[in-house]
Amino acid sequence: MQNARVTTKEDCLRWLEARGIAIETREHDALHTVEEAQAARALWGPPWDRGGHCKNLFLKDKKGALFLVVTLEARALKLNRLGGPLGAARLSFASADLLWEVLGVRPGSVTPFALINDHARLVTPVFDAPMLEHERLHYHPLDNRATSAISREGLMHLMTETGHTPRIIDLEAAGGPET
Repeated sequence: MQNARVTTKEDCLRWLEARGIAIETREHDALHTVEEAQAARALWGPPWDRGGHCKNLFLKDKKGALFLVVTLEARALKLNRLGGPLGAARLSFASADLLWEVLGVRPGSVTPFALINDHARLVTPVFDAPMLEHERLHYHPLDNRATSAISREGLMHLMTETGHTPRIIDLEAAGGPET
């Protein structure tokens, strides 16, 4: 049961609770874009309007290395500039099939919580340093019809529980200035 695949919000929440990782979850209509999420949060109010609201990129390089880049939603990251800081060449978005195979989520629901399913530790989590300045962080719990708030410490506990060591980099600074 240790390596059971977790693919539903309910199973994700149970997995986290069983490991003492506290979260607060809010159900909502499916959110597909940062703009949709921002509009929804404007209606929700406190405490959902506080903390780091994040976006997640599941990337693959030309050698097949996999990265889960997690950053604040307002950060303007350029895919062609992330290779240097990550030590990767020719980064691109990984396919929906690979996303499902490795992380057990569909496009639109990418999240650090999906590392629960990366038993082979194929994915390198990359956390944008400014994100970790927030005490409260927001991610989908494997389903873009809900948002879960987790503490910074809870996120690091999740990394320990899944056996992942995140690389923490200021991705805008490391990638050089935008042109």
